[in-house]
Amino acid sequence: MSLQFLNRFSRGLPIRLPQSRNGQVALALAVVYLVWGSTYLAVHVALGSFPPLLLSGMRNLFAGVGLFIFAARRNPVWPSAAEIRNAGLVGTMLVGLSSGMLAYGMRTVGTGTAAVMVATVPLFATVIAAVAGRKIGRGEWFAVGLGLVGIAILSHGDSAPGSAGGSLAILCGALFWAGGAHLAGRLKLPSDLFLSTSLQIGLGGAMSTLVAWVSGERMLEVHFLPVLAFIYLMLIGTMAAYVAYGFLIRHTSPIIASSCMYVNPVVAVALGALLLGEPVTRSTVVATVVILASVGLSFWFDYRKKGLA
Repeated sequence: MSLQFLNRFSRGLPIRLPQSRNGQVALALAVVYLVWGSTYLAVHVALGSFPPLLLSGMRNLFAGVGLFIFAARRNPVWPSAAEIRNAGLVGTMLVGLSSGMLAYGMRTVGTGTAAVMVATVPLFATVIAAVAGRKIGRGEWFAVGLGLVGIAILSHGDSAPGSAGGSLAILCGALFWAGGAHLAGRLKLPSDLFLSTSLQIGLGGAMSTLVAWVSGERMLEVHFLPVLAFIYLMLIGTMAAYVAYGFLIRHTSPIIASSCMYVNPVVAVALGALLLGEPVTRSTVVATVVILASVGLSFWFDYRKKGLA
């Protein structure tokens, strides 16, 4: 239903959305690859006025409310109580716990290091799938391992400040994200993609905002660029990207959907070089090639498994 709406909307635009399923998957991947790769820079800017947990909670809460209003105007099939409960559970994992732990960890861990550590999500996703009984082929394990090698190369020589507690928090956030993605693929969620996404990020954001407020976080001095970054995070980094990610969870495997965690650090490093003047070293170039190769292998092994099924 959501794709039909987007197709109708795009008729008045100079662009045409892809009609084939493969084209739609490619578009959704491009959104989560590029947009979520840019959110680390946006978070870095937004932290100039917003404390971490409050930033995470408010951007998701407001985005969830906005998406819910948008979804409600389209007269969707309203979810059952069980579907709302499941959406809240998934949202708690993906937004409340994952984004909250990431924001908490980034108080003492540099942005680039955080992006690299979040790239462990595909590893956690594969381990969770294996524990849940899914047969993981050696090729898939190899692709995950290759991606981790690329992440290790990318993080080599990173002198960003950090702490053991912050690093552990970010790794826990990556684990919660993988767990939430796994649950989203197994639990019965609202059939309307926009409504399902709005409930997930809205309920998860509400929990994060409540925790932030109770813990004493308050707004700092308000500046133009941080507010602009917050709006970008809310509209593009959350509303648009989560809809694209929800589409990927429904129509691809968890490994493919979580492959963005490999590409996002590459995008983050590129933006840092272009906008912040950060140096691009030989290890960065090598890591980029290795990471993209691992994503390509993930696609290939997943395609072969579906072809043999």
